[in-house]
Amino acid sequence: MAAKDSRSSHDRHFKRRLEAAKAGMHLPTGIELLRGMPFLSEDMATDVREFGERLSRRLKHKPKFEIAPLVASLDDLAVDQDVEALQRVMEALEAADSFDTVSAHDARLRIRFYLASCGHPQAAAAIAGETAAVAFGDVRDHSDFSLVSRALAWSLVAHTYGPMSRNGLLQWPRGRVGSDLRFYAREFEAAIKPQEDKTKQPEDKSASRETAEDEETDAGEQAWQSNKPKSVVIVFRAIGNDSTSEGKRVAAEFKKLLNVRLPLPPVPDLARVRMRLVEEFPYAVAVIDDLLKRLVGRDNVHLRPTILVGTPGCGKTRLTRRFCEELALSFELVSCGGMSDSAIGGTARRWSSGEPSIAVLSIRRHHTAGPVIILDEIEKVGTSRHNGNPHDVLVGLLEEETSQRWFDPYVESACDLSHVSWLMTANTLTGVPSVLLDRCRVIAFPEPGPEQLNVLAPRILERLYVDAGHDPRWATPLEAYELAALGKNWRGGSIRKLQQLLESLVEARERHRPRQ
Repeated sequence: MAAKDSRSSHDRHFKRRLEAAKAGMHLPTGIELLRGMPFLSEDMATDVREFGERLSRRLKHKPKFEIAPLVASLDDLAVDQDVEALQRVMEALEAADSFDTVSAHDARLRIRFYLASCGHPQAAAAIAGETAAVAFGDVRDHSDFSLVSRALAWSLVAHTYGPMSRNGLLQWPRGRVGSDLRFYAREFEAAIKPQEDKTKQPEDKSASRETAEDEETDAGEQAWQSNKPKSVVIVFRAIGNDSTSEGKRVAAEFKKLLNVRLPLPPVPDLARVRMRLVEEFPYAVAVIDDLLKRLVGRDNVHLRPTILVGTPGCGKTRLTRRFCEELALSFELVSCGGMSDSAIGGTARRWSSGEPSIAVLSIRRHHTAGPVIILDEIEKVGTSRHNGNPHDVLVGLLEEETSQRWFDPYVESACDLSHVSWLMTANTLTGVPSVLLDRCRVIAFPEPGPEQLNVLAPRILERLYVDAGHDPRWATPLEAYELAALGKNWRGGSIRKLQQLLESLVEARERHRPRQ
């Protein structure tokens, strides 16, 4: 019982320090980082700078020639917190023989953790070992398996990022490694938890009561989490210039939305969504997984701005639409071909053509704070700045800071559009400005190969019959000679071409269908 009380006290202490770290008031120790405590102010760069400054200041009190390179490399962290700067610190640590052993070990652990968080596979493997050592103590002393999943997750990070770093360490988007780590840890935890529960039996009735109380507390915590204010959002708090005739008209249009808490779309059963999408797009499993894994552990659906890049006709646009449909998301599909003005950002109400931005329009139409805007063929947006460039507008809409207070020219007031998700497709990135690419996750969309014909053709055939208003059972299974004919004319690539071939096949079937 004393051991359990000690463990509970330790957990409460950890939670307090965790909240302090988030608030920027506590620099986590290396062990706390291994246990999952976030970086100082939840920002690695801030954590790196603070650590470098503290250690440098401490070493300068005991000036030694041997550690001068280490001090210099630590001072450099105030300016650069990239992989190269961290590796210079690690090299200086290895060379600093007169640096005391305990401090050197702690510093190396922390630098390795930083490097691992940047996708450095060797550092990730080392952190996996360090985490496993701490987890072993937890299991042995407290029968606590919670850190085992994190150790395994770090091992999988090392395994996953290793092959991608053979030609040099890649510059991954900020937060990418941490996101993958959390996803892997949750998957391992889901597998470990049932086995852990089997090993835990209440020692006596009082232990049973404590377990029940803990479960009740956990249930209350989960209920609080599920009812966080972020489940609903006030998007429109005011209508600008509402005393004018145009303002009164706009106020009437938005009457049911003004100062109203609009819901955010909940995350459904992702396993079911994945199964249905993979059935339809078997060649794009990696893309589907990349999109869905960002939603694991979230209460509400929100996607980082993403561009799917692939050859024309490979199924990018359809996947984005089906993705939204399977997640039960409200969405707008906007073709960017010929879009040469800033219509995406809305038009002032004083013009006869005045209308809200596409995001505000979608929120008003669907009464949700988190719709998805699909911009099809983003590279075809015009570059003329005569009436404004949609790229310029998009940059602001994709930034959380500006989208939280987006001034809509039709509403003439700030709107919270930060919960709107943006999915884009492109046949090529040529013509897409770097300032936009910097704010998006770019995913290569593959072409289907000829080996996918037997899977894709029946589904497209069924869809053709449904689109024609027929029962899907009218889609008689393809005969072997029909598949052979399709295979001769379609060697993979464009789904659009395969659909055209199947349309011709349906027409041929209808011509030769016996008349009643």
